[in-house]
Amino acid sequence: MKNFSWMTAFIFAVIIAALVYLLPTVSPGLWPHKKINLGLDLQGGMHLVLEVDTEKAVESMVDRIEQDLRTNLKKELIRQVRVDRMDKTKISVLLQDAGKIEKFDEMLDKEFKELRLLSRSTDDNGLKVVLDLPANESERTQKMATEQALETIRNRIDQFGVSEPDIRLQGENRILIQLPGIRDTNRAKELIGRTALLEFKLLDETNDIDAALKGNVPPGSQLLYQVKEDRETRRASKMPFLIQKSALLTGANLKDARVQIDSQYSEPYVSIDFDNKGARIFERVTGENVKKRLAIVLDDKVYSAPVIQEKISGGSARITGSFTTEEARDLAIVLRAGALPAPVKIIEERTVGPSLGSDSIRKGLLSMWVGGLLVVLFMILYYRVSGVIADAALVLNIILIAAGLAGLQATLTLPGIAGIILTIGMAVDANVLIFERIREEIKVGKTARAAVSAGYERATLTILDANITTLIAALVLFQFGTGPIKGFAVTLSLGVLSSLFTALIVTRKIFDFLLIHRRMKHLSI
Repeated sequence: MKNFSWMTAFIFAVIIAALVYLLPTVSPGLWPHKKINLGLDLQGGMHLVLEVDTEKAVESMVDRIEQDLRTNLKKELIRQVRVDRMDKTKISVLLQDAGKIEKFDEMLDKEFKELRLLSRSTDDNGLKVVLDLPANESERTQKMATEQALETIRNRIDQFGVSEPDIRLQGENRILIQLPGIRDTNRAKELIGRTALLEFKLLDETNDIDAALKGNVPPGSQLLYQVKEDRETRRASKMPFLIQKSALLTGANLKDARVQIDSQYSEPYVSIDFDNKGARIFERVTGENVKKRLAIVLDDKVYSAPVIQEKISGGSARITGSFTTEEARDLAIVLRAGALPAPVKIIEERTVGPSLGSDSIRKGLLSMWVGGLLVVLFMILYYRVSGVIADAALVLNIILIAAGLAGLQATLTLPGIAGIILTIGMAVDANVLIFERIREEIKVGKTARAAVSAGYERATLTILDANITTLIAALVLFQFGTGPIKGFAVTLSLGVLSSLFTALIVTRKIFDFLLIHRRMKHLSI
């Protein structure tokens, strides 16, 4: 009796918990404020395939190496005529003093182990050394760029607030993105595809900007623009800046970025905070360059170029511009998530409308209702009262699956609905095995109570064997499958667990209640 009371309490606890988790889907806003998430095929949204420009990542790495070479040559007092890029992965160094070649080699061995020495030649200008990035190092950089782009995009989308996005690698340098429920597709594409490389660079105030505008940009400098838009006329104006190429500080040392409102002009701006290392660098840079202009550059676009009035400690700065609150918020998101290691471009884009998703839901639910109704009618006609018990367990089974989807915040897709329909058949299959065994026991003359007990005991191992092997297959599908396959695996796994619970525990307790408490002598089966 104690065991019966404990098991009954457990059954009711499971049913109540299932209803609690299912209620927000039926009536949104109730505890725990989580409803079943619908996939892209059911609620509409956006499907994107991005291609990472991994060659650009290699070029950026070689650019950084070129700048580091210049810095280290100056530090080691090795005079050079120039350091130039010869190709995407090659760097040419022209040394004036051939006697410093040993010191140059030591510097390469210590600081630039990733570079390969291609050739050395001497002419009237000096000693020319050609270095390059080996193929294996280039491939490693490309692979890391794709993986880092995947993680960066995932962080951006998570902060954007998309429910259950599907983001994964496709091939060597492509990223598949599915965003269910997205309506503002242009904003999402801008957020995902923005490189968001934040750099702090000094202005080149020694060279003539007019000459640079005519095409004579001095080595080590670059010509960038600040774009301002007049909110009333909607006209944009471009202001040129001659800026040193080498970045004194980048967004890699960023700790936080958030939107704030300027108290004087009531305009939003992005406040940024550096980590300890970044704060030390920022303090040193501002201290060494008082009265010089420091440009805040984002994706080769100048946002501001204020004059450094004094050394700035504390590691905080601000990015101002003609922002709307939404633009400032998106900028803060991409800065917090980090810069993409290389540009990405959209090579495939599809938008699934909500009407198509609604049609999929309607047809999927219709197939589930028709299939379920046929199963229910068959069980009642063939097994009579016992069939009604099996049908009640079937309804509970579907409720438990839906509650599991809501509780785990899993995504229901069209293949997921197929998994539920398959589970309907599997759920009654377990009852069929039990009922047929009970019939055999009744035929040999056992009482109804003894027949039920024997039927459950002898069918349990067969049911467990079939369902556990199905569960293992579903877990493998979830582990190695993608997108729709995972959706099918989730509902199938929940269906297997709930059908075991309803077939072996719930229906058994109903039979025990009828036979023991209601003292039923004959079983309608």
